[in-house]
Amino acid sequence: MHVPLYQAKADFFRMLGHPVRIRVLELLQHGPVPVRDLLADIDIEPSSLSQQLAVLRRSGIVVSIREGSTVSYALAGGDVAELLRAARRILTELLAGQNQLLSQLQQADTTAAGPAAGSLLTARGSPRPRP
Repeated sequence: MHVPLYQAKADFFRMLGHPVRIRVLELLQHGPVPVRDLLADIDIEPSSLSQQLAVLRRSGIVVSIREGSTVSYALAGGDVAELLRAARRILTELLAGQNQLLSQLQQADTTAAGPAAGSLLTARGSPRPRP
């Protein structure tokens, strides 16, 4: 059965769409990490982490490495780390744009209301309680 490329991409991003999976991938960017360290860093039940690691392993994004009784996980390739860096850049730009828009809106509100109304706003832009 042939899956269109756009569907395969959607499935891929849906697989990434869980906060624990993203956190695991972030922690693995610098090399293999034992499961016990992942548990300590993520603060999640072992069974839940195991489920999320299984999803990542089945997708081929991570690989497990057994050394004696220790199981570690590592990224299967460097492209995932690059994807996470790209996501960080995109989010940074989006948030910077939102902060700029918020600033402009706050300036417009202050200008439109005049100096008297501006004095009723706190530094965060919320109304001060009236005496």
